[in-house]
Amino acid sequence: MIGFRAALAATTMLGGLSVASATDLEVTHWWTSGGEAAAVAVFADAFNKTGHNWVDGAIAGGGNARPIIISRISGGDPMGATQLNTGRDAEELVKAGLMTDLTEIAERDGWADFIRPAKLLDSCRYEGRIYCVPVNIHSFQWMWLNRGVFEDNGLEIPKNWNEFVAAAPALREKGVIPLAVGGEAWQINGMAGVFQVALGGVELFRKINVDRDLEAAAGPQMTQVFEAIGTARGMVDDGFVGRAWNDAANMVITGKAGAQIMGDWAQGEFSVAGQKAGEDYDCLPGLGVYPVLDTGGDAFYFPKPADDNPEVVAAQLEMASLLVSKEVQVDFNLKKGSLPIRGDIDLSAANDCMQKGIKILENPDNILPGGEQSWSSDTTGQMEDLWVEFFNDPDMPVEEAQARYVEIIENAD
Repeated sequence: MIGFRAALAATTMLGGLSVASATDLEVTHWWTSGGEAAAVAVFADAFNKTGHNWVDGAIAGGGNARPIIISRISGGDPMGATQLNTGRDAEELVKAGLMTDLTEIAERDGWADFIRPAKLLDSCRYEGRIYCVPVNIHSFQWMWLNRGVFEDNGLEIPKNWNEFVAAAPALREKGVIPLAVGGEAWQINGMAGVFQVALGGVELFRKINVDRDLEAAAGPQMTQVFEAIGTARGMVDDGFVGRAWNDAANMVITGKAGAQIMGDWAQGEFSVAGQKAGEDYDCLPGLGVYPVLDTGGDAFYFPKPADDNPEVVAAQLEMASLLVSKEVQVDFNLKKGSLPIRGDIDLSAANDCMQKGIKILENPDNILPGGEQSWSSDTTGQMEDLWVEFFNDPDMPVEEAQARYVEIIENAD
């Protein structure tokens, strides 16, 4: 703690804007698509302007990156900073005392006064101390549609999932893949969560993901979710297995597919392609049925340096403060397609889809927990395995898949 307080004193005396000496910080993350790279460059440029040096350590794919990041930290080879999801990704590392304590910088800057929803900051707390900084609000609860695909083929642009299902056969006849899907486990699992809200409503989602209600997990509304996944299976092309999410997004952008169910980070890809919300593409929060958001997202953690170097800790604290500053929050999230964690900044430049998200967040009843906040990594992995197996196997009975799902919920941690 002595090194931490000395580092905090140094950043405080210098206003958090400069330090006595420049420090290299290796920063690991999995933001490698076009839109993500443009967004992370905002963070890197802002940090470099302080006189420090952002050493980029991008690792493609969250599923690949997360175990590498955790292994390095637990194995005594920590990076200077790392992106992880807001939630339980770093739970064991924090408990093991391997993360820099950010509490005093958070209190100095008043994070609790402007970070919303409050549960994002709560996800960073352990025994009353803060060990990460949320940088955005991401939600999987979105469907993205290419307007031209429907208009050029004489079809009404769907306003909800049922209208999309009705239009799918006509798209097939025109040689358009109705639904672009990436077959990675997290993508299929995320899509299932979207159907859970869109078909079962907020009540079903809360019963299962918050209350762990086994009756709800085994009930008829959840059966409809499995059936909807089966319907979606019939709308994809044969090349979906192993496809990256941004490649699926590109299928929608280029008109090869009509739509994609994917989190709001997909907006970054549309932006890089020069497309405009409401003109080139549309978005349906909650599949146009229940316009709600599950508010997960990304957070930055700062592993303790191996030698407790106070200059490294000072640079970590400076970065933490910078990531939630007003200007950086605006610039980063406009490029990322996510919503800012600050409710006190000007987002007049936000596009139509981001404005929809901002409106949804104004009502606390519309905010649901993200999967990373509800389930451990082990439970999430079991769910991913089940959904992938079910999606890939048209012969698996819904009854069998749902029974296995109930078992996972019953034994979840």
